[in-house]
Amino acid sequence: MADHHYRLFLAWQGDRGTGTSGYRDYGRDVLVRAEGKPDLLASADAAFRGDPGRWNPEELLLAALSQCHLLSYLHSAVRHGIVVTAYDDAPVGALAQVGQGGRFTSVTLRPRVCITDPAQVVLAREIHAEASANCFIAASVAFPVRHEPTIITAAPGA
Repeated sequence: MADHHYRLFLAWQGDRGTGTSGYRDYGRDVLVRAEGKPDLLASADAAFRGDPGRWNPEELLLAALSQCHLLSYLHSAVRHGIVVTAYDDAPVGALAQVGQGGRFTSVTLRPRVCITDPAQVVLAREIHAEASANCFIAASVAFPVRHEPTIITAAPGA
């Protein structure tokens, strides 16, 4: 078994001159940086006094789950001889806020996958379960990650 390690730098940018002297006195802006990558401007969700023009942790979690599933799905497609020519997703997540905290209660991925062979539509739908089982991020969360895939077909170059 191989261990993989990930590193980044995160810096709070929300001091408005008085630090955290009060709940309304500081910004939620954050800079996320990783070597060799563009900076990511993040904040809290607007519902939690964050900047709606920046990425929030909830959106980043959805993006991580969706991207991990996509990459796992493409790998499974190759293993099963399915040619995928397009893939997009519109994931949604539900977060239950309880007092000062909360937790995600579910995420639903809604991938729309285009394949070349109409005879493989059923198999293309079925391998979403395999992709989910192989997704590191989905295996790491404590809530269900559901899938509502749509499979379409188109000849290559169509």
